[in-house]
Amino acid sequence: MRHLLDTSAAVSPRRFLLWVGDTADAELALARSGLAGLVPVVEADTPELAADMALPGQLSPAIVLLAAALPGQWTLADAVRLSRRWPLAPVVSVATSLIDGRRRSGPPLPGVEEVPWTDLPGRVAWWLHVMAAGRPGTLGMPATARREERIMEAAVRIREWPTPQRSRPSISVAAARTGEVECLVDLLSVAGTQVVRRTCGRPALDEPADVLVWDVSALAPAHLAWLQILSANRPGLRVVLLDSFPRGDSTTAALRAGAAAVLARPVSLEALAGTLLRLETASIGLGGGQDRG
Repeated sequence: MRHLLDTSAAVSPRRFLLWVGDTADAELALARSGLAGLVPVVEADTPELAADMALPGQLSPAIVLLAAALPGQWTLADAVRLSRRWPLAPVVSVATSLIDGRRRSGPPLPGVEEVPWTDLPGRVAWWLHVMAAGRPGTLGMPATARREERIMEAAVRIREWPTPQRSRPSISVAAARTGEVECLVDLLSVAGTQVVRRTCGRPALDEPADVLVWDVSALAPAHLAWLQILSANRPGLRVVLLDSFPRGDSTTAALRAGAAAVLARPVSLEALAGTLLRLETASIGLGGGQDRG
C-alpha cells in the first residue's frame, strides 16, 4: 500500500485527494504531478486497499480519482466499493490517451465522470475552489451530461465568482486560424480574464501578457523549437498549449521546452479556468514576480 502526502499550499487544510491506481504510466504520472501544490494526495494501488485504508483525522476525501492506465482496468464494482466507503466523495475516472477512438455511447462506468489525463489538474483545481466556496458545480452533474451543458453550467459558476482584490494575469492568445482565435477569446472572456493580444499564426517573441494560450492544433517539432526560443526570450511567460492529440512523450517534450501546461482540444472551460487559477496561485507562491522581458 502506498501513501504519499504532498507538501502543498492547500485550498483548505482539511481537504485531500485520494488517488487510486497506477502512477507508473507516463501520462498518469504527468497528471499526478500536476496535482502538486493543490491539496495533499493519498495514494492506494487498488480500490480494495483504498477502502481498507485508515485515514486518521480525515472523514472523507474531497475527490476520489480512479486512475486507469488501460481501458476497462476498473469495473463498476470498484466504483461502488469506493462510493460505499466514502458516500459524500465524488468518484472521477482518469483516462489515458489509449481511450482515443473508442466508441462512446455514455460513460464507461455508469455514474462516474471520465476525465482525460491532460484536463485533470485544471479541473481538479477548479472543483476544489468551487467546493471551498460552498457552491454547486459541474462535478455533481450526471456523468451523461453533454459538453455543451457542462460549458453552460461552468460559465454560470465562473460568473458568480467575486472579482479578486489583486489584479488577474493578462492573457495573450495565438492560433492558426482566425476563427480559433476568436473562439479562444470568447472562452477566456467567460473565464473572466483580460486578453491583451490576439495573434493569428505563431506568437511573437515580445508577448506582453503574463500568460500565453497557444492553440497549436497538432503539436509538431516546429512548435517545440519556437516554444524554446519564446521561453528563452520571455522566461517569465507561462505558456499553455492546446493540442488535439496530447500524448505522454509529446507533452513531456513541450514541458521541457518551456510550456507550463498542455491541454487537449477541444478545451474544457473548467480545465482552462482551473489551469489559469493554478498558474496564478503558483505565481503568488513564488512572490508574484514575473520577468516581462
